[in-house]
Amino acid sequence: MIYKAIIRPLLFMMDAEQAHHFTFRCIKRLVRIPFLSLLLRKIFCQHQTNPVVLNGLAFPGRVGLAAGFDKNAMLVDEWEYFGFSFIEVGTITPRPQAGNPKPRLFRLPKDEAIINRMGFNNDGADAIALRLSKRKSKLIVGGNIGKNKDTPNENAADDYLYCFNKLFPVVDFFTVNVSSPNTPGLRELQDGDMLRKILNVLQEENKKMPFKKPVFLKIAPDLTETQLDQIISIVEETNLAGIIAANTTISRDGLKSNSDLVNQVGGLSGKPVKKKSDEVLAYIAAHRRKRFSLIASGGIHSPEDALEKIKIGADLVQVYTGFIYEGPALVKRIEKSLA
Repeated sequence: MIYKAIIRPLLFMMDAEQAHHFTFRCIKRLVRIPFLSLLLRKIFCQHQTNPVVLNGLAFPGRVGLAAGFDKNAMLVDEWEYFGFSFIEVGTITPRPQAGNPKPRLFRLPKDEAIINRMGFNNDGADAIALRLSKRKSKLIVGGNIGKNKDTPNENAADDYLYCFNKLFPVVDFFTVNVSSPNTPGLRELQDGDMLRKILNVLQEENKKMPFKKPVFLKIAPDLTETQLDQIISIVEETNLAGIIAANTTISRDGLKSNSDLVNQVGGLSGKPVKKKSDEVLAYIAAHRRKRFSLIASGGIHSPEDALEKIKIGADLVQVYTGFIYEGPALVKRIEKSLA
């Protein structure tokens, strides 16, 4: 109640990206105060007695923080105080990059949605790997990896491999991001031969390690059934851990916000993407020929939304835009409903 009545209105008075960084600074300071850190844990954490074991990892609960929220692993220890069982950092590229020009993050309150065209702004694999090497929490951390904007698609596998090797000692699983609409040409990597090449390169490198780590593929919600059939086939062929469904959409169907917001270029997340992401999730769950894990992302704003994803076939769920609109209490509410 306090979040929606006081905190969110104050944050929404600020530029979206400025509010994001302001919130990070506040969280960093709050958890340094001993009694406040204990209070946060008491308020927002739901104790689970039965972990969810998936791909060799024991997740204390089913709710994670989606990639894009903590791109640079700035709060990798702090998220544990808000009840998350796992987080994804990134998207991470080999070299640092500034991303697209600002403004590039837009709220659509009438739709409980966000449009972003951030463009893989991040500190680069070396800096983020160093930061992750100092983490203290037992939170499960995934590394969401991509390619630099100026890397040609024919050389994309080299960028993913660089990130994989650099981050391997400091993350628990990987997510291959080929589905952001904000890097020109990136979604072309979801197609057949290019996707197969990237995943084969990573899995061959994975086999060389002392032990393999799970590799997931994050896909767009805008794919046709033919494209989904191809992706399912490639995921099974390359023995990936699973699929994260789904990323942001380029669709603008059914939005209520004014046209200057709706027409902003970028990926749309939040409530309007739920139906599309549910449909993609359901199609994959129904058409996979052998078992692989499914992580659901897209439009989760309530415990009911999360439960629906689980019923469709998801093993875990991730929140992002729902976390912004509903506040940190959403995580505990979902975990209680799924317990």
